Amino acid sequence: MMEVKGTPLALTFIFSCYILALLPVNIVANDNLRVAYQWKEIDFEFPSESERQEAIATKRYIPENVIPVGLEVYKKRLFLTLPRWKEGIPASLGYININETTTQSPRLHPYPSWSAHRRISETEAPEIVSPFRIRADRCGRLWVLDTGVEELLGNTTATSPTSLLVYDLHNDNLLRRYKFPADYLKENSFYANIAVEDNDCDDTFAYAADLGSPGLVVYSWKQQESWRVKHHYFHPDPLAGNYNITGINFQWDDGLFGIALKPQSDGYSTLYFHPLSSLNEFSVSTKVLRNQTYATDSSNYHEFKILGSRGPNGQAGVAFVDQKTGVIFYALPNLNAITCWKTSNRAYTIKSLGRVYMSTVDMVFPNDVKVDDESNLWVLSDRLHQYMYESLNRNDVNFRVLTATVKDAIQNTACDTNIKPLPDIITNLGDILRPSTSTIAPKAGSSGAWASPSYTRAIAVFTMLITMLRVSNCIRI
Repeated sequence: MMEVKGTPLALTFIFSCYILALLPVNIVANDNLRVAYQWKEIDFEFPSESERQEAIATKRYIPENVIPVGLEVYKKRLFLTLPRWKEGIPASLGYININETTTQSPRLHPYPSWSAHRRISETEAPEIVSPFRIRADRCGRLWVLDTGVEELLGNTTATSPTSLLVYDLHNDNLLRRYKFPADYLKENSFYANIAVEDNDCDDTFAYAADLGSPGLVVYSWKQQESWRVKHHYFHPDPLAGNYNITGINFQWDDGLFGIALKPQSDGYSTLYFHPLSSLNEFSVSTKVLRNQTYATDSSNYHEFKILGSRGPNGQAGVAFVDQKTGVIFYALPNLNAITCWKTSNRAYTIKSLGRVYMSTVDMVFPNDVKVDDESNLWVLSDRLHQYMYESLNRNDVNFRVLTATVKDAIQNTACDTNIKPLPDIITNLGDILRPSTSTIAPKAGSSGAWASPSYTRAIAVFTMLITMLRVSNCIRI
């Protein structure tokens, strides 16, 4: 019987054949996302065409200045945030009715109304000033993180304090406004992202990430109060601040940005997080964050864990966990890509990440990612870098919303939940087939090597493998 490095050649073949039978047919991403909506410029459903023309004439609406940066889907409405980073933004939060849309470039309805976006007077800010990210919870509430800052890319003005606005999505009424305390607003503060822990509708917690002066604000719906958490892991990596997207090179030093929640069996959640200018992923239990005393005490340092690195150009913006599969999705602007990771995976490496979608056309600067309650993945790409450092071409499609079911999005990637782990017998074959190092001579009457312990084990596992291979159709006997 021929051997290869001490392993019978027949067993080597059978083992290899069985391994191949366990692997998926294709091991590359399918890029299954499709473009659901796209716009050259964002337009609105004004009360009348005459009011639209008046808004343009008075520069209350400057089409080329409007850019969507945040996305959310609840039931049959798709929401987009349109922050007032330049002048001429008539409404900074809008939506479309998915079921009523007959075009790929629908006009947006202001949310919750036109009046919510209009100044009452020169000295009084509108109800909604300039939101960056939003989140709809399972309780039917829309959480709007409003920076309160106008013309961020021009004559920057803090029109109102950073606030949380919470709307009832059943009737679109404002349920609550919570203004962040003045000491939460540091010199460079910019609250860019929000996550909501809604296991209990009456005892919900919201988490707001400050990327400019790295910190995390924890807000308790029940207590109607908040606290600000600091940690070294919230800060940017000075070696990960270089970006080169479609030929535009720039440097950012943004801290805490991506935050995503996965509920755990103890009633708390794991908060996965990362600075924007970083390649690493981190985590902490909300059991730590929800305890105001412990969360604000430096003794909690080791409660925060580093999971691993996404590798070169792996800076991630937003992240979102699909609750049903436990897969977390990332937007990677430097790679014009969406990637994923199974939170059940102990390893966090380049190899453990899956490529969901990559394109230098449809996915140029992915800026938001969400999964709706029907297990659909939604992604917004918006060419933000070009908007900020050059200008958008009004004749090109600049903004896209792509979608797919989570199942299709992760199919044949490292995040595919249909890929099963190898049976213990396969993972332990190295020990089973390893030749014996025993120096004890064979018993009298035995046939030498054929009676050795390694061949005894080999014959036993050979029989089991034949049975498994019949099932996998690798061989026929």
